[in-house]
Amino acid sequence: MTATVDVVVPVYGKWELTRSCLEHLQRQSLPCNIIVVDDAGPDDTVARLRAGYPEVTVVALDRNRGFAGACNAGIRAGSADVVILVNNDVDAAPQLVARLASAFDDARVGSACPLLLKPDGRVDAYGICADPTMAGFVRYNGASVDQALSAHPSTRLLGPYGAVAAYRRSALDEVGLLDEGIVMYGEELDLALRLSAAGWRSVLVPDAQGVHLGGATSGRGSASQRRMAGFGRGYLLRAYGVLRGRYGIRALVTEAIVCVGDLVLSRDLASTTGRLAGWRAGAVSFRRPRHVPGVDRAIGFLDSLRLRVGDRRA
Repeated sequence: MTATVDVVVPVYGKWELTRSCLEHLQRQSLPCNIIVVDDAGPDDTVARLRAGYPEVTVVALDRNRGFAGACNAGIRAGSADVVILVNNDVDAAPQLVARLASAFDDARVGSACPLLLKPDGRVDAYGICADPTMAGFVRYNGASVDQALSAHPSTRLLGPYGAVAAYRRSALDEVGLLDEGIVMYGEELDLALRLSAAGWRSVLVPDAQGVHLGGATSGRGSASQRRMAGFGRGYLLRAYGVLRGRYGIRALVTEAIVCVGDLVLSRDLASTTGRLAGWRAGAVSFRRPRHVPGVDRAIGFLDSLRLRVGDRRA
């Protein structure tokens, strides 16, 4: 039996991106319920949706709740077997929804990962992996499609990258939705860790593809972006008790190197202040599992540093 599908699109302004995203979703080969969540955006997205897209379910939030809050509102607004989160800066190929939905024919699968491409045809993301310190990395970013599909991966798949992420609703019911305590960056990593700890599998779906414009909705490399990324890292270090475990010293050394490098290159403390704020916020987060099968313990210290500077093709 074909699974029913909710596609949740969180938006904050950038109407032209949203319009293109919706046009591609409306051409999907498998019918789906499209839910657009306006995160109290600054433009007239809600009015445009209600006037021109009557078939789309619109959730208009009265205050900005961030990426996780907007996604969760959209998930709760639906009831389909499969939930696919799609950033509004993604143009989905016509078979993306159908291919991702078919992955859930296997009852052990809790999440599925498409092959996302950059506008120039290189790989944007082919799922994410995580090292023993719970640091997450995008797989195959910058590689060619042939490299991603033919090479034997040296990093174990943990779960989907946030730009397009497919989940079994019953798996989300079991482990919980995205943690709204994370401002931005790290929400999908945390959810992937919790799904893995609960015994759910994640699978790659190479023929489910889309183009991720990437960085169109946030300043890539800006102080704000680095601060929010640092917040997510500090939050998860605290929530998962990494510094109290066997990899605590490694995590401290790695974070120190990253923060010093960010200071030298960017001449600000955005990455450091973000981590400190996330560490404080993580103290009141709910308890996380300590054993996560999907974490790749083969990613060593030097490998982790290499991944952090963007060499993610393996």
